[in-house]
Formats: sequence, structure tokens, C-alpha cells
Amino acid sequence: MSAHCVCFKRAFKHLRSDLKRCVLFSRLLSTASFSYSRMTANTQLESFMEHRPAVTRVKRLSIEGNIAVGKSTFARLLSSAGRNWEVTPEPVSKWQNVEEATSQMRPPVPSSHQTATNLLQMMYEDPKRWSYTFQTFSCMSRLRTQLQPPPAQLLETGDVAVQVYERSIYSDRYVFALNMFELGCINSTEWAVYQDWHSFLVEQFGPKVQLEGILYLRAPPQTCMERLRHRGREEEQGIQLDYLETLHKQHDNWLINKTTKVHFDHLKNIPVLVLDGSLEFESDSEMQTKFLTELLISLILFVFLNTL
Repeated sequence: MSAHCVCFKRAFKHLRSDLKRCVLFSRLLSTASFSYSRMTANTQLESFMEHRPAVTRVKRLSIEGNIAVGKSTFARLLSSAGRNWEVTPEPVSKWQNVEEATSQMRPPVPSSHQTATNLLQMMYEDPKRWSYTFQTFSCMSRLRTQLQPPPAQLLETGDVAVQVYERSIYSDRYVFALNMFELGCINSTEWAVYQDWHSFLVEQFGPKVQLEGILYLRAPPQTCMERLRHRGREEEQGIQLDYLETLHKQHDNWLINKTTKVHFDHLKNIPVLVLDGSLEFESDSEMQTKFLTELLISLILFVFLNTL
């Protein structure tokens, strides 16, 4: 396990004072019987999901990390982890075509006035003009995603299921919007308005948008820069290394250093699993198994300990 696994540190702090929980926890780990095959890791995840005590709701996790750190690749890996898993990708296509994304929410306009509005590109080209608009739309699109009811196949399993989101409404505020404010691309008035409606919505929707855990895929900014150039997304061609460095710092402050001020009690003690995103795991089956194994142990902590 990674030495940075924050969830383990918190779990053991509580387990030390409760012998019964220590025994249950050790039994869970001893029955995991980890091996070094991808197929076995997947089977273990499914087996754990089937035999743990019943719970009443789908558990939610988010994958957080810098631009081009490998979140989408990791999400595809998780999507094959078991039949009780559902992975929701980041809604990038909506940001690339706002007209199409919002066409069902407003009356149609004459075709001569329709344009394909790529808000993602507009934000990168003129961040001081468009950062607040982009962060508002990106957060709303994430909120809609997190409010969607679980897919039928998850509810039909009759067991605990896991929904994994590629980023969340929380990283939208505590990483990206905060970063734009500190860079001067969002002014103080816009930042106050953003925080006000963000807090209101999170408080109103309550448990519907809460997470049970966070998977932080962490890699040096230089590694992210190299991967960004390799994937060649058009809107990102102007991104500089110093911007990725500021985002790296924001992620660390929020998820590791705990110096970012958060405004929701459920988020203050959320378990965080830090995975080494600098490793090239896309085509390395052994590394994929390692990640899945770490995730299995963390899932025991995220899910099982909450039911004791």
C-alpha cells in the first residue's frame, strides 16, 4: 500500500481503540488473499461486493488529479473491475459544444444564429473573460451528473454498488475555481458569487451529492505536461507547465496537506487514497493489478467500516 494512503491512517486511529473492529478488519484483510493476476484482482473486488454486509445505497467515489494525469485511463481500468461498478466520465463534450449541451433546456433559436460554442477553448484563450463562466457551467454539468439516479443494472445487483465520477463538484471549487481566483482570472466579486451558489446547492442536495471516498491520482506536473502533449487535445495546446504546477499544488493542499479551507463537514474527514499516477499503468497488467488491490483494501475502509 502507498505510504500516502490517508484513509489508512484515519482508519487505524479509530481501530486501535476498538478490539472488535480490529478483529473484523484483520479478518477482512486475511480473506482477501491477494494474488498477482488481473483476473484475480477483479474477482476479489466482485467477491467483496457480494459478501460484505448489506447497505441501502450506492457508494460514490471520485477520481481526482491534474490535467492529463491519466484519470480517463484509470477510469477505464475501474470500469472493468466488476459488474457492480459504474464509471462516469468527465463531461468534456458538453464544454466543447455548449449550444448542443443546452439545446434541450431552452427554446430553439433561428439556425442563422446558432453557433458551436466551445467554452473550454474560450476559457483557455481568454481566461480572465471566460473563467467564471466556464467554472459555472462545468460545475453545473458535474452537479447534474452526480444527481443522476444510479443505472438500473447497479440497483438490480441486490448488493452494494459503486459509482465512480471523473472529478466532482468539490474539485471544481477547491482546485480549479480557487486556482483561477488566485491567478486573478476570477475577480473577488465573481468568487464570492460562485462560492455562495456552490454552498447553497451542496447544502440543498445534501446526501445526493456526497462522496464516500476520493481516489487521488498524483503525478509530477512535468509528467502531466508530457502526457498532455502526447494526447494532443486541441484546446489544451496553449497550456504551460506553470499552470499544471499550480493545479498540482491545489490538489495537494486539498487532499494531502489539508490546508485548503473546505465548507462541508462530510468533506473534512473524507478518506483519500493516493495512487502514483507517474507509473505507466495503461499497458502494464501487473501495475493495474497493484492499483486494483490497493483500491480493494481502501474500499473495505470506505464502505465496510461505515456499517459497523
